[in-house]
Amino acid sequence: MRAVRQRPPSALLTTATLIVAGFAVLGMAACGSVDAPRTIEVTVPAGTTFDSVLDTLVTRGVVVAKRRFRLYARVTGADRRIRAGSYALKPGAPWGEILDELTSGRMMTFGMTIPEGFTIADMAPRIAETVERPADSVRAWLSDPDAHLPWGVPGPGLEGYLFPDTYRFARGVALDVVIEAMVRRYQRAWTAGRRARLEALEMSENELVTLASIIQAEARRVEEMPTISAVYHNRLRLGYRLQADPTVLYALGGRRDRLLYAAIDSVADNPYNTYTQRGLPPGPISAPGEAAIHAALYPADERYLYFVARADGTHIFTNSLEEHNRAREVARGRRSAVAKR
Repeated sequence: MRAVRQRPPSALLTTATLIVAGFAVLGMAACGSVDAPRTIEVTVPAGTTFDSVLDTLVTRGVVVAKRRFRLYARVTGADRRIRAGSYALKPGAPWGEILDELTSGRMMTFGMTIPEGFTIADMAPRIAETVERPADSVRAWLSDPDAHLPWGVPGPGLEGYLFPDTYRFARGVALDVVIEAMVRRYQRAWTAGRRARLEALEMSENELVTLASIIQAEARRVEEMPTISAVYHNRLRLGYRLQADPTVLYALGGRRDRLLYAAIDSVADNPYNTYTQRGLPPGPISAPGEAAIHAALYPADERYLYFVARADGTHIFTNSLEEHNRAREVARGRRSAVAKR
């Protein structure tokens, strides 16, 4: 009998290499145009199978040749490395590019904007949407008086220490990841110069941020923040009650169209009621931005002790109660005139 000639190992390797190379070329030459500007959001739930992911890709029009794509993914090993998350995929893109997105974890991110002056109650729905958890549970977690303990901020709680900014996260990110980003952003606001100034003022970080949060709540224009800061610094130095409406509103649980004396009296014993309690409240009443923090650190060189808001949001600053009462009448008259227009 004639001996059967076996193909040398090198020939087998060459054949396998050619097969893989062929699939690579096939992956580069995906169906459709690689220049298509449109992207489609595809969400891969945790624990889902590759076949389920592939079904979604086909249904959403990202992939057309289902069987060949499955074979390509198996040959390249990508079918075992798909990661959960939300991805922006381009229909008709090369298969290698699509699978690279799905296996690299380069997920879609979404903007989450927290404006200056937001309280935890204001933030909770936006954070809840980002972490995909119920808003009530997120608010309860953030409002815990001990929530600040793992994060190295003064407290009590996280009110005032979740810095206002625009952040980008993947949808469904862990709550701890969001909190860490916001706290770290707050900590970056404390430059060496600001730390030195804080020490010179002989105030604690908690006291300064609390004051900054009141300034943030009072000011409608950034340029007035240093003057508002001067009023409160002067009142603290003289032992006057701050009599800051935003602190009373915080004690009452939120904003109101008008703050009546009856409402102030209803929370007379609340430590955040600065009409009845001397000094600063126990902690911040909202999240101050950098401008408010800077103004709290560097008040204007003024002796004002009072201010009242005009209809346009600016303030009249005065030195005495008599002047303040006259300013209130002026401001009230102007607001009435504006309301009648």
